[in-house]
Amino acid sequence: MVLKKWAYILIGCLLIFSTGEVKGQSFYVELRNIYDSYNSNDETALPYVKRYIQKAKQEKNYTELKNAYEDYSNYSSNKAVKIKYADSAIFAAKKAGNNDLLSSAYLYKGSLYYFYDKNYQSALAEYLKAYQYSKNSNDDYLKYKIVYQIGLVKSYLGYYDEALVLFNECIAYFEPKTKEKNYPTQVYNDSKGYLNSVHQAIVCYRHLKEYKKADSLITVGFQLAGRSKDFLSEKDYFVKCKGISDYYHKNYQSAIQNLNQALPVLKKNDDAYWISVSEFYIGKSYLGLGKENMAIRQFEKVDSIFKKRAFIFPELQDNYDCLIHYYQQKNNSQKELAYTKDLLKVDAILKKDFPYLSSKLHTGYDGQILTEAKNKSENQNKWGLLVIIILAVIVLLLFFGIWKYYQNKKLVELKYNELEKKLQRQNKTEESTSYENISVQGKGLISADIFADLQQKLKDFENSLGFKESGLTIDRLANSFNTNKLYLSQYINDTKGSNFSKYLSALRINYITQLMHNDSKYLRLNIQGLADECGISSRTNFSNLFQEINGIRPTDFIRQRKKELGEGSTS
Repeated sequence: MVLKKWAYILIGCLLIFSTGEVKGQSFYVELRNIYDSYNSNDETALPYVKRYIQKAKQEKNYTELKNAYEDYSNYSSNKAVKIKYADSAIFAAKKAGNNDLLSSAYLYKGSLYYFYDKNYQSALAEYLKAYQYSKNSNDDYLKYKIVYQIGLVKSYLGYYDEALVLFNECIAYFEPKTKEKNYPTQVYNDSKGYLNSVHQAIVCYRHLKEYKKADSLITVGFQLAGRSKDFLSEKDYFVKCKGISDYYHKNYQSAIQNLNQALPVLKKNDDAYWISVSEFYIGKSYLGLGKENMAIRQFEKVDSIFKKRAFIFPELQDNYDCLIHYYQQKNNSQKELAYTKDLLKVDAILKKDFPYLSSKLHTGYDGQILTEAKNKSENQNKWGLLVIIILAVIVLLLFFGIWKYYQNKKLVELKYNELEKKLQRQNKTEESTSYENISVQGKGLISADIFADLQQKLKDFENSLGFKESGLTIDRLANSFNTNKLYLSQYINDTKGSNFSKYLSALRINYITQLMHNDSKYLRLNIQGLADECGISSRTNFSNLFQEINGIRPTDFIRQRKKELGEGSTS
């Protein structure tokens, strides 16, 4: 490989100092062949690229000048220089007067913002310009590169279903291209497009918890990437995916091994995003193995990367939750506060990015897709218009659903906190109602002796958990008390402030809620199991009563309590 590289350098020197023996387009082809196999950020390619730029400028060949500027950006290791030459490529594309070139140049600049800084706002702005200039293009390869990049932004926003649709479109386009007989460069580009699309589809399936589909695509990725040495870097990205999959399958040692194997390539590519994700899952795997101290070191590595690069990935909030929980346990309030502030920074970035990117995607891409579809449909038939309206409603419902989701999340947290306070109050002994304080109607029906007898028997009934008996009625309870149901009903009305049915439901729900709060094993029961435990026969009736009495659904209570106890799972 070293000899091959030096051979290319020698040929390059001959070209650079040649007096014009190589003419026309062949000059660009021959010169580019010298450095085409170099890795990105390898500045030994730059002397040849400078010669490329000089030649294109002399000939006012703006198409080649655009390519040369992008090459210089690619092989420079300086991020500011990368952006500068990307801007020059856009300028050259404008001079060439070719919309495909201009679209490609904007797409390239956007990919720099995405890959090196995860600056989604700047990246999306360039992608949308690329999309505008590609609308009338016949270059399908260019169009699907744009679709892929839009998919990346949707994935970042958490629209995994929508992103998956776009990545599957890319897979459907690129996969047959990898088997066609074409120029080696084009086959390489199509294969890389296919591998990248498969990789991102795996990411979406993982976040959607469709682990079997993700694992299946990991196998596909390994098969293609393993065919050529050109895709060793891509292969390590699938090794990284395998490591994350191992974590979710609780193969923690294998997860650590695979993620550590992938890290050198991720670091070589300066891919801070996937470095952070990998370090995070190594930490989670150490937690799974019970090696808490090693896990915390991993989470602190992720924190260090965030402080340097200030970008977001879905697991970052969980990373800080783990650190905060750890230092809470260690009574280290200083570090707990520091990581809490970092978590608030993450939340602030999300709040800044999410509305902006969602709006831009809607107006700049989704909205235009809908508009174009609408224009086509109007030329076809009136039913097409109905389809567009339905699609528009779906988009609006999607945004409303996202807003509603966050509102509901806040409401659940509020209701949970209120319920916890209620549970604390219930632990205090309640004062019994005296005979003197009951209603006139009650005194007319129940004597003081009967009142005292019912008071003791009902107290014994509650203490012995008699209310857990399924199918219990007031008639049956009155019989067991050797009294009549009118006395019992009146007593419950006066002392409990409700009828027998509501009184019994409150006893059962309060009992099971206390169990769920105090003993985590009850959090692992399903709804029917919880209903059976407190004497309610129907799971639907249990859920309705639980929400009516506690103000929160049982599933939401379980989720919040698990989160509070640190038993929640990372998505």
